[in-house]
Amino acid sequence: WDSPFHTACQAGPAAGAARWFLGGRLNVSVNCLDQHVEKSPNRVALIWERDEPGTAVHVTYRELLDLTCRLANTLKKYGIQKGDKVAIYMSVSPLSVAAMLACARIGAVHTVVFAGFSAESLAGRIMDSGCKAVITYNQGVRGGRIIELKMTVDEAVKNCPSIKHVFVAQRTDNKVQMGDHDIPLEEEMAKAASVCTPESMDSEDMLFMLYTSGSTGKPKGIVHTQAGYLLYAALTHKYVFDYQQGDVFGCVADIGWITGHSYVVYGPLCNGATSVLFESTPVYPDPGRYWEVVQRLKINQFYGAPTAIRLLLNYGEEWVKKYDRSSLKTLGSVGEPINHEAWQWFYHVVGEGRCTLVDTWWQTETGGICIAPRPSEEKAEIVPAMAMRPFFGIVPVLMDENGKVIEGNDVSGALCIAQPWPGMARTIYGDHQRFVDAYFKAYPGYYFTGDGAYRTKKGYYQITGRMDDVINISGHRLGTAEIEDAMADHPEVPETAVIGYPHKIKGEGAFAFIVLKEQTAHIDRVKEELKTIVASKIAKYAVPDHILVVKRLPKTRSGKIMRRLLRKVVTEQSSNMGDVTTLDDPSVVKEILDAYQKYKEKGSS
Repeated sequence: WDSPFHTACQAGPAAGAARWFLGGRLNVSVNCLDQHVEKSPNRVALIWERDEPGTAVHVTYRELLDLTCRLANTLKKYGIQKGDKVAIYMSVSPLSVAAMLACARIGAVHTVVFAGFSAESLAGRIMDSGCKAVITYNQGVRGGRIIELKMTVDEAVKNCPSIKHVFVAQRTDNKVQMGDHDIPLEEEMAKAASVCTPESMDSEDMLFMLYTSGSTGKPKGIVHTQAGYLLYAALTHKYVFDYQQGDVFGCVADIGWITGHSYVVYGPLCNGATSVLFESTPVYPDPGRYWEVVQRLKINQFYGAPTAIRLLLNYGEEWVKKYDRSSLKTLGSVGEPINHEAWQWFYHVVGEGRCTLVDTWWQTETGGICIAPRPSEEKAEIVPAMAMRPFFGIVPVLMDENGKVIEGNDVSGALCIAQPWPGMARTIYGDHQRFVDAYFKAYPGYYFTGDGAYRTKKGYYQITGRMDDVINISGHRLGTAEIEDAMADHPEVPETAVIGYPHKIKGEGAFAFIVLKEQTAHIDRVKEELKTIVASKIAKYAVPDHILVVKRLPKTRSGKIMRRLLRKVVTEQSSNMGDVTTLDDPSVVKEILDAYQKYKEKGSS
């Protein structure tokens, strides 16, 4: 891959012609900061749209480099070295971006954990990756509410012997308990030097890890490396969104997700862009928040999730039309396939029918956007709610059940990618075999995305959704096994099966079927306890919307739960159950259908 890769770096206006050390070595933070500071130090790098409306903070490239170097020197002072792992558990802010870049500068590997995850989720990720330190805030602020970040970290690190230090920054004025290994971050940064020599990194050294759900219960640490990842993030940022120098790029994702890594931090900063950091929620203090921010910050590209668009659509057009959106040129959608109604509303109401709308398909594992309507020939057609065109170097193929490539158009199959690309993940941390099994075993010689797709008569790609036991709740990918594992901890619930079902706002919701030990009178109590368990073990968004008690689950003779049948029950396709001959006892289907009908009637009454 090295040749097209170097050519792109040297040729294009994108990637700011990446800066290399001798022998193909580089430092990502130099590409994101120093090269721009030399040319235009006072250009704004970040606009931090804080939770409190109208309190935006502008940070120049020079200021961000200063923050990054001081933070990097503080990490070094406390023994963090090249190759060490550092967990970042922070809300979106210039300091959290500086924490990522500081790790990159000294060659440490960051693993950002979304600040909505529970202590148990955080501890699991720290232990799996062997982090030596955590960087966090005393508290977070979101939607007018205080989030106890430091308290969650304290709870998590009790069980993490690898943690030597917890660096605590101040987001609010409230005091929090500080223990022996806690270090007040800003105090230390104030004492640190503002110059930090960047570590020389090999292009295949690890840059970061990011945990994502798979179809088994244990989240996997996806590994991205230095040069390929940065190049891919920068090129896709420039060409998919048609980013021009001087534009204000507004990706409203959290840095805890890959979208935040690639399109809030690394892609935009490598391109010398001005990137918006959005700390709040789409409905705080009211459902006009996004559009008020677009007007005030004069945002040119707006990149968000279909789940937020579906939520805002319910509040009507007046919240959008109240604000001037004339600065917008490109709209983008990310995280899950966007439905037609949301696409049309986003395009016509938000974009006034004059902005390019790119529905982007990609994954944590791909590092950056792989299929999107742009880049393309000038004014080429965009089909609503479709990702359409593969990016440079991406070769999608559709496979049939027998592992054969499906030729021609107007066909559906398993979406695979036929050749490597710079941004692709290199491994799952500590478990390369799982990496091979998850992505390369189903269709040898191809990367299997886990998604199904349809290739239209004109040869465009439309993503049709996951083909495995992974659901997508508000753009958060979650293995159903993870929810089941959490619920299995309840002493009165020996068996659970969780499936995804269509949800008006969230895209998909979780629907849990449970078997109780005894037919207890306390069903409602058990349900509430299960919800609490899932929230504390994973996160609030993982809590099932529905929990249905059944006598038993539909199993094959070998004991495998047939989730396909449960899906049919919930999506009301019970007249078409397909082959049930492998079931241990086919009469279970009627039992579950009856229970579901009763549950529905009770709900509507």
